[in-house]
This record gives sequence, structure tokens and C-alpha cells, in this order.
Amino acid sequence: MRIGRKVFSNGFKLFDLFLMVASFAVSTLPQYHRVGRFGLAEFFELRVKLGNLVLFLSFLLIWHILFSVFGLYGSKRLANRWEEIWDITRATILGTLVVAVFGVAFRIWVVNRVFLALFLVLTTSCVILSRMVIREVLAYARRHGRNTRNMLVIGTNARALQLVQRIQGKPELGYRILGFADEEWLGMEEFKKQGHPLVSNLDSLPSYVRRNVVDEVVLALPIRSFHGFASQIALTCEQQGIIVRFLPNIFDLKEARQRADEFDGDALISHESTITDFWGLAVKRALDIVVSVTAIILVSPVMLLTALLVKLTSPGPIFFVQKRLGLNKRMFHIYKFRTMVVDAEQRLKDIEHQNEATGPVFKIKQDPRITLIGRILRKTSIDELPQLFNVLKGEMSLVGPRPLQVRDYELFETYCQDWQRKRFSVRPGITCLWQIMGRSSITFEKWMELDLQYIRTWSLWLDLEILAKTVPAVLKGSGAA
Repeated sequence: MRIGRKVFSNGFKLFDLFLMVASFAVSTLPQYHRVGRFGLAEFFELRVKLGNLVLFLSFLLIWHILFSVFGLYGSKRLANRWEEIWDITRATILGTLVVAVFGVAFRIWVVNRVFLALFLVLTTSCVILSRMVIREVLAYARRHGRNTRNMLVIGTNARALQLVQRIQGKPELGYRILGFADEEWLGMEEFKKQGHPLVSNLDSLPSYVRRNVVDEVVLALPIRSFHGFASQIALTCEQQGIIVRFLPNIFDLKEARQRADEFDGDALISHESTITDFWGLAVKRALDIVVSVTAIILVSPVMLLTALLVKLTSPGPIFFVQKRLGLNKRMFHIYKFRTMVVDAEQRLKDIEHQNEATGPVFKIKQDPRITLIGRILRKTSIDELPQLFNVLKGEMSLVGPRPLQVRDYELFETYCQDWQRKRFSVRPGITCLWQIMGRSSITFEKWMELDLQYIRTWSLWLDLEILAKTVPAVLKGSGAA
């Protein structure tokens, strides 16, 4: 079986290289109008230069390495289809960039924008299509009892049973559950009532593994109380070449997502409960830069007029600069047009008893510290425009939880719980769900819930939706204070 898998894997690698070569050849065809048509005799008289051959073979090697680095030749039995498609797309994009670099460095005349676009589309679509066809062929074979693997589950708790139910619900994965192994415990009677096979206890498990055909072992024991045994069974499986899997949520976290990384030969399992999509965040940052630069240019006349009005209508600086808490509570200075008198922060203690907001924040509708022009600026949110420079500097984003003042955060100990601090795990923004759903008119608790909802459901589309809804919310002036 191992020899068959090795032959299949090597054939797979050669087929990927064939697809790349075919895509490369097809992508060059539109370029030949630049040099005229070739006759058949002229075609056979063409000579391949040694340098070009070495260059092309080098690219074949790089292409193979890229596909290997992105894990396209590992087992995809349990992999999500869309994850595989994403890995393929990243590999072909990098491969196309290598072609572009080669084309510029060695002045390859066929490598231009048309060629690169066509090559990227052809290679990506061909490789994805081939993978999907192979997936369907293997799924058909596994449903009919071919290409199956025997799995033994260590543990009889609810997590182990849920895992087995999910696996048995997907016969295309080709897993045959041999049974369970565990010691007697309080939940064993309920387990037995469900009719699941208990093939071994923990003491005789090494003997069972030696005497039976076991391809994979899944550890679903409580790691804290069974760490010594789990280490022993993992060592036994390692010695016999049996794959060992374990359920990574050993801390029983409710919302965190698990992700495996490798650092210097060691595997690191991460539990993530915030936004960690590298490519999505990269696009979000690019959007921040483009939109903030464009907006600064477009609204510069408004900002210049506002600066003049602030200066002429009240003594003091044009801008209000204040320390706020940013990403993971990093301090930064936020910029706003000044809407209050110069000594507003010192006078806060005199009116703090009039606070109309819940939680640690301070809000009153008729704040005596606000200047005449300041009320207009706040109502229209023009006072927030200088924060576009915070966005450009990377301290803020266009969309994200509003940055809190240091004073408000210091009161978190009194008013808030730790789960509400998750809002600091993302870059703060100019606008968010709070901005489009009532602003100052909603309670502090609802504000925190909306921030966490944003983190939990984040996508680029959600950012665009919030930006689109912010404009009418600002024009209406709903909830502004």
C-alpha cells in the first residue's frame, strides 16, 4: 500500500509539472503575432539554446518546491476543499511572480502582462480542476470500500463521540472506526448504552495496537489527567509508524479557533479568538491607505475651513490631541478638531456627577464645555476627519472598535469583565457597528457587545457594509453627542 501511495504521489507531482508546461506553452501562443507566423519547416528548424533549457528546468524545480511548501502533496483526506483551493491559488500566484521575475531578469520576450495573466488563470484553474476530479474519484472509491483507513479512538467522552459521528457522517473520507479504548469511568454506562464497541482498556492498548491493523489513532482523553498515558501511546504509535491525532482544544475554550504552526522544528498550536486572517488583514490595511489618502485629498478644503473656524471662534489650539488605547492596548495620540474649551479635561471633575451614560464612559447631552462651532462639528462628525491621518499612520483603521480614553479604560476594573477587553485585540477604527446603530444613544453594554460581534463576524464585506452605512448615519446625525 505504501509503495502504491508513493507511485501515486510521484505521478501526481509529474502531472502538476505537465500542467504547468502545457499552460506555459498555451500562454505563449498569443505572443507570436508579434513575430509573424511560423511555417512548419521553420518550426522544426528552431533550436533550443542551452541557457534557455537550464532556465526552464530551474523554473520547474522552483514550481515543484512551491507546491511542496504549500503542502499540496500531503494527505488531504481531512482537509477542507476551500483550504486546498486557497493553497493552490497562493502557490500559483507565487509561481507566476517567479516567472515575471525571470522574464525581467533574463529579458524573455514572451513574458509580458498578457502572458502572465493567461498563465496564472490556466495554471490555477487546471490544478484546481485536477484536484477536484481526484477528490471525487477518491470519494467514490472510499464510499465503495476502497482506499480506507482504520481508526482507533482513545477516550469515550462526549468530544470523542461527536468526532466519530462527524467522521461517520462523511463516508467519502474513507475511515473505518475500529472502536474505542478507555478505562471505566462515570460516563461509561451511558457510552455502552449507545452500542459503541469498546475494544480495549488502556492497559492492554499497546498489545491491541500490535495485534491489529491500525492506521490512525485519535487521542480524545483529558490531557491534564492522562498526560503520562497519552505520551506513552503516542510513543508506541511512533515506533510502529501509526499516525497519531489529538483534539487540540485541551483548555475547553468556547470560541477560540485552533491553528497549527511550525517554528524551528517544533509544532505550535494556537488558540485564536480574534481576527488573524493574514491576507484579509493585508487587504484591509491596503484599503485603509487608499481610502484615507483619497479622503484626505477630497476633504482637505473642508478641513482647512474647519481649522479656520475653530481658530477664529474660540481661543486655543485647532486640534485636540489625546492619548487613546489602540491595538492590544498600545498607546497612541488621536487627532480631532477641538470642539471643547481648552481646560475641558480639568473641568470634567466638576460635572462628572451629571454623567448620563452607563459604564466607564462620560456623556451628557448639554455638555457646557463644548463650544458653539464644536456642537456643529460633533453633530456632523467633521471633528473626526483628522483621524484619517491616524489611519494613514497605521494607528487606526477605517472600521474597528472606537478607541477608548485612558480614563475610561482605568474604570474597566469597576464596570467591565475580561471578555469585554477582547475589543482591544483589533486595530481601533473611525467607525464601527456602534457608529451606525445609534452612537451615543446606545448603552455601554450594547456598545461592547457590538464591538465583539464585529470581531466575531469580521469580513472585508462587513467593513464595506459598515462604511456604506456610516455616511447616511452621519448625515442624519443620529445619536451624536
